[in-house]
Amino acid sequence: MAETFRSVPQMFLARVAKTPDREAYLQPDGAGWKAFTWREVGEKVKAIACGLRSLGLVDEERGAILSSTRLDWILADLGILSAGGATTTIYPSSTTPDCLFILKDSGARVLFAENREQADRIAARRADVPDLKAIVVFDGEGTADGFVLTMGALAEKGRAWDAANPGKFEAIVEAVRSDALATLIYTSGTTGLPKGVELTHDCWVYEAEGIDALKLLNEDDRQFFWLPLAHSFGKVLEAAQLRIGFSTAVDGRVDKIVENLGQVKPTFVAAVPRIFEKIYNKIVTGAKEAGGAKWAIFSWAFGVGREVSALRLAGKEPTGLLAFKHAIAHKLVFSKLHTLFGGRLRFFISGSAPLAKSLGEFFHAAGVLIAEGYGLTETSAASCVNTLDKLRFGTVGPPLPGTRIRIAEDGEILIKGRGVMRGYHNLPGPTAEALDGDGWLHTGDIGHVEDGFVKITDRKKDLIKTSGGKYVAPQMLERKLAIVCPYVSNALAHGDNRNFVSMLVALDPEAIGKWAAAHGLGGKSYAEIVASAEVKALIAPCIDEINKDVSPWEQVKRWTILPADLTLESGDLTPSMKLKRKAVEQKYRSVLESFYEETVVSL
Repeated sequence: MAETFRSVPQMFLARVAKTPDREAYLQPDGAGWKAFTWREVGEKVKAIACGLRSLGLVDEERGAILSSTRLDWILADLGILSAGGATTTIYPSSTTPDCLFILKDSGARVLFAENREQADRIAARRADVPDLKAIVVFDGEGTADGFVLTMGALAEKGRAWDAANPGKFEAIVEAVRSDALATLIYTSGTTGLPKGVELTHDCWVYEAEGIDALKLLNEDDRQFFWLPLAHSFGKVLEAAQLRIGFSTAVDGRVDKIVENLGQVKPTFVAAVPRIFEKIYNKIVTGAKEAGGAKWAIFSWAFGVGREVSALRLAGKEPTGLLAFKHAIAHKLVFSKLHTLFGGRLRFFISGSAPLAKSLGEFFHAAGVLIAEGYGLTETSAASCVNTLDKLRFGTVGPPLPGTRIRIAEDGEILIKGRGVMRGYHNLPGPTAEALDGDGWLHTGDIGHVEDGFVKITDRKKDLIKTSGGKYVAPQMLERKLAIVCPYVSNALAHGDNRNFVSMLVALDPEAIGKWAAAHGLGGKSYAEIVASAEVKALIAPCIDEINKDVSPWEQVKRWTILPADLTLESGDLTPSMKLKRKAVEQKYRSVLESFYEETVVSL
């Protein structure tokens, strides 16, 4: 890696100086998008950073951000870091008690809030966070006492401070140490209180260097970004952009993803597996419902696509008749998918949760590459990733340059490298449990290495051990069902210390609603639809399908369809769309218990 930096703000200022007039970011503006150059972004960030120093923020003090994904989030983050501070991230969906805990535990001095509604719920509990000196709102007005102020007011303070302290801003940036705290990302708290993961400037600088070394991205790329920036997956892409220099269109509204892809025309997009599952289900369901000649053409095209996919994975290109058939398949079927994604897409990056192998293969058959990666908040997100020339579906790819992987005797994946956290904030006990004396992070994930490619099989804590002593990987069963059945939204396999595996199944309201309307159940509520005998008969063959090719003790013996979908709003999912297993099991405890009452199943 030829060029390195001590800190994120040093890397940022180098980017501004290197390509000042190139496009850096785009944000929604009415019916279109407004672009900003690196020079313009540099001026905005400097004003924010100087404004924070005028408010009294000093080195390594925390500035928190409570907002959905938008350009202001990134500007605030870069402003905090360029002021010598450290960023504490808070999901906008967090409850007020969780927000207060994070603000107090982190010792945050300033809070950036998306709007007055977010600001007011914290300001109303001001006595609970005595370290907090000011709240800056992205949208809305400030307060008369100055405790809540606007971004414009902060920038005005910053410009005045800069004029009174010439050269001080640049000196502050140059003084930021590589081992200084840059980010406190609090785990989503699936059980107990969230833990603050301490990530240094060197963690993010290394991640940016490692991603750049892969040559997966270049300065001419354009990213469409919607991921939660409070999550490490989003943060690592922010860091990579500073080093590589590509542009990013930012809009966190999930309901606008498809529309935005068509407008922005990105060359790459990062997403979580649930997004790909939804797209897959919509494509396949639509083709099946069309039936007749359309379904026959669809099936034929994907048969051709799979042949071409196999060739390309072997480093070859189709020729002759296969190339001719593939051109027809693309025109009739695959081109529609490419148009949906904007027409310029080179690849997707998938992370945060496991991607089903069959899902990667399906999209690759259509000429759409999903490069799956792997990492944890504790490793600054990116530890392994598939690339264009090192690709194997069903794995998370090789480690990034500079990251070391080791498999423990019990199958747990251990990681060592510059991207690994320095510890959990104010928690020496949990830190010692996660980081051993030699600096290896114990990830809690089970897996192995195949020819240099890392394969994740399950979470160590999620593994089910039946009362017969057999181990079952629940995520394997859940992923299989999501692919086999296009109507499934989420599923939870259960059976720890039980004599067999059972499953809770949640259906996608939109998909099952369309099916119901076409099968005589139109006008009924979601709860009525999913409770019907017709829907149970629809799902039953899918359960039978996932029970094929697994050991007897892994088979799902009892299952039910839940009366409501599992959602973030109802507390069933984390903000990164992972299942809160303990919460869901507790919520449906009586249903799960009923599966095992007076039931004996031979294994």
